[in-house]
Amino acid sequence: MPMKAANEQVPELRNLGRAARFLRARRELSQEVLGERAGLHRNYVGAIERGEINPTFRVMLKLTRGLDVPLSKLIDDFESLRREQQ
Repeated sequence: MPMKAANEQVPELRNLGRAARFLRARRELSQEVLGERAGLHRNYVGAIERGEINPTFRVMLKLTRGLDVPLSKLIDDFESLRREQQ
């Protein structure tokens, strides 16, 4: 199987990013405010939401702390988005 180019999005990362963006929007937080709350740069938050990067477990924990949700909520939302596309 051919490797994906560095700038080519992986569907799973896109869905994870969409789940994070939906959670942030429901809490009416800007990327900047979420970044401050999570200890992440706002550009990094944006890259996650666009599915451009594969966040580590530690980053996902920071993100969910900033969103004030359990990690399981982010994963549940990700799974829901993934099922919608099948």
